[in-house]
This record gives sequence, C-alpha cells and structure tokens, in this order.
Amino acid sequence: MTRRTQTPRFDTVVIGGGLVGLATAYHLTRTGARVVLVEKEDRLTAHQSGHNSGVIHSGVYYKPGSLKATNCRAGRAALLDFCEAEGVPYDLCGKVIVAVTEGERPRLQAIYERGQANGVACELVGPERLRELEPHVAGVAAIHVPDAGIVDYPAMGRRLAERAQEQGLDLRLGHAVVGIETQANSVTVETTRGAVRARMLVACAGLHADRLARMAGLAPDVQIVPFRGEYLELRPEAAHLCRTLIYPVPDPAFPFLGVHFTRMIHGGVECGPNAVLALAREGYGWGNVRLRDLAETLGYGGFRRLAMQHWRMGLYEMHRSLSRGAFLKSLQRLVPAVTRADLRDGGAGVRAQAVTRDGALADDFVIHATDRQVHVLNAPSPAATASLAIGARIASQVEERLDGARATSVAMTSR
Repeated sequence: MTRRTQTPRFDTVVIGGGLVGLATAYHLTRTGARVVLVEKEDRLTAHQSGHNSGVIHSGVYYKPGSLKATNCRAGRAALLDFCEAEGVPYDLCGKVIVAVTEGERPRLQAIYERGQANGVACELVGPERLRELEPHVAGVAAIHVPDAGIVDYPAMGRRLAERAQEQGLDLRLGHAVVGIETQANSVTVETTRGAVRARMLVACAGLHADRLARMAGLAPDVQIVPFRGEYLELRPEAAHLCRTLIYPVPDPAFPFLGVHFTRMIHGGVECGPNAVLALAREGYGWGNVRLRDLAETLGYGGFRRLAMQHWRMGLYEMHRSLSRGAFLKSLQRLVPAVTRADLRDGGAGVRAQAVTRDGALADDFVIHATDRQVHVLNAPSPAATASLAIGARIASQVEERLDGARATSVAMTSR
C-alpha cells in the first residue's frame, strides 16, 4: 500500500509555533482531534509572538465589523480568562492616545467613535485629566482606554502548548517545512526531519506565510513584506515618566501605531517601535541581510508601488532608525522630559505585513481556506491579543471541513 492511500495518522497538521498556531492547536485538541504542530525553530513564539511589545489591545482602532475588530474584542476576553485560569502574568494598566496639537483632534475623535462602535470602554479627556493619568505627557486631549494592558505572551504560548499536549498534541520543534503535497484525502508536509500526513493543513507561518501558501500550490494575491520595529528602553531612574501606555494619534495612511511608550510586564518601559524595511524576513538588525529575501521584496511590484507612494515616510523611518536624536525627538513630542541620557538600546521585532499587488497594505486579517488547507496570510497586531479568537475561528473551519469529508465518506461507503 502506498503512502497516498494510507489513512492519515493525524486529523490536522498545524505549521507555526506562534500564538495563532498554538491557539488553533489548543482549540482543535479540545475537540478530541488528533493534531500535530511543526515549528522550524527549537522554541515556541520565536518571532512575532515573542518580539512584540506585550500589549493587550482593546480594539479601539479597528474598522467596526472587520476581522480585527471582532476578533480583538473576543480574543481579549478569552485571553484574560485564560491568563486568570493559567496564572499567566498580565496587568490592565490602561493607556492614553494623545493628541499633541489641535490639528490632531479630528483624528482623535474618529478613533474615539470607532472605539464606541466596537464596544470599547473609553473616554475623551482634556489636559487636566490627562495630567492626572500621565503627569509628564504633553497633549491638548486624549482618549483614556482603561481596559488596555500588558501580558507575558511567551508565557501564554507555553501554557497553550502544555494544555494542548495534555489533550494529545504532538509538538515537533526543529521541523522546518520543505514541501507540501495535497492528495485526494490528505495533505503531506515534508520537513527537515521527516514527513507528516494529516487530513487537514493549517499554516500559521507568519513571516513565511505567503511562501508556505505557494509551496502548497496556492497563488496568494498578497506577499509578505517584513518591516522591522526597533525599541529603546527608559533607564530605571526614568521609568516614572510613564505610568501606563502612551500612544500618539496614528497616521491613518499606515497600519503602524507610531512610536509609543509601553510598560513591560516584568518591569521597565519600552519606547518604540519605528517601522523600517527589514533586509531579511527575520532581519532583527541592519546587519541581518538575506539576499534572497531582499531580492524577493524589491522584485515585487506591490512593494515598488508602495515605495513610490510613501518614499518620504520610508526615508524618515530609516533616518529615525539610524539617528538616536531623531528617535528621541519623536519621544519628546509625547513626553518632553525624556532626555538622551534616559535611553538605552532595547530589542527589535519584525512585522509580517501583507502587501497587495497594487501596493496597498492589507488592513485586516487575511485567512484563505480550501477544502484541505487553511492559510493565515496576514495576522499582524492585534493578532497576539486576538489569538484565541482567531484560533477558535480556524478550528471551526477545520472541523466543518473534516465533518463534511466524514459525511461524504460515510455516504460513499453506504452505497
């Protein structure tokens, strides 16, 4: 009997050990499904899920009715329940979104109205209340969002994996995917350490999501363009300058929220991130260059169109990346008391941003499903906050397809 006709050992193979992949595996194993998760790194949450700022987003920014809006709100509630039950550290410290000038008031008002439409607890406040919340912030108005917070996302990922393993998850670290083949009743995933067969495939590959989709025979209409976000940190003696989370009013032309101040769950304050083109899909610094990745980005028509539209912003972000003074100036716009001496180097993360062929930044989560496969093609912020809701959504899609396949099989057998 050949491999093509053998019964798959697993119901679902999940590719990717970030929060979305782990949440999907967690939900699937709770249904009794046989699940295997393969991850190319030797640890979980190695990339986007472990390199973000650790913020629990409230859903205030997102277009009402979008996948980001609905999954952020549902995911936040599920995240808090999970962290309470599992002892994962979190803190609902709240945040302020600050209008520094009168010209930013209309955009602040628009964000507030979105927050109201999305059911987010938030209020518009004036300068006096803003000073009570954040004494060192300069602004003419702000939105106070008390239910925003911070969490230990790597710890959450580890607990999701542990709970899923208790329900039978086969977790395989250090298994890089090198090939995907779809058969009539299964999918075979070739890895550097052997093949895995399952009835369904779920790919939550983050920075490599489009590559995995193409490897599986699909033709996604987006390509991942990696943007690096770099952080500075406040030195301990300056940490008092930030009590909660301090955000600027974002530029609506970009999906990035701008340089902000973030209290960290294990102490300290991060400042950032900026957003510069990464020279590798996992390029966490200017010295990380991978020619294949860079050529793929520069050769993509969608990226070239994006660059032509926003080259000024791109040059400014590069300048801010290379100049501590420019970075400091952005921070002082929100907190004038910050000085160069208050700052030290922090970490960096890389955002997997899907870009369409016409040069648009995909503004919502993008999930593509076929009879045998589900691919998460765009899941930037607030995907970490929304991970349990996204995972539940994907698990439901998988179960529907598996149930349909079982029903077809039973009908054919009964004949």
